[in-house]
Amino acid sequence: MTVSNVIKEKSFAFAVRVVNLYVYLCKKKKECVLSRQLLRSGTAIGALVRESEKAESKADFVHKLSIALKEANETEYWILLLNETKFLTPKQSKSILGDNTELLKLLTSIINSTKGRVKEAHYQQL
Repeated sequence: MTVSNVIKEKSFAFAVRVVNLYVYLCKKKKECVLSRQLLRSGTAIGALVRESEKAESKADFVHKLSIALKEANETEYWILLLNETKFLTPKQSKSILGDNTELLKLLTSIINSTKGRVKEAHYQQL
């Protein structure tokens, strides 16, 4: 199984952005509890995408990307919470939320298209 370079590159760039945001929040805003949760979920997305490259089966591939999708969804929660509690400005939140939304859409598309191909292959065998 391989993941297109787009999701691999975008999830890595997003992880770098999340790490930089974590450093900013800890040093400048003195907020290290919520931001640590953001760091964990935001960097897990790219790690799971990379892990999916070596999936043992299409089902394993879909499973790993589904977990990445859940992590992206959780990441959105932490960003919204940091915005609502004024640790992030609306501009900062909107910017990183845009990147996260893009990852959510890409992951959903890859998962759905892979599931579709698995179903097609199954019906062709019948």
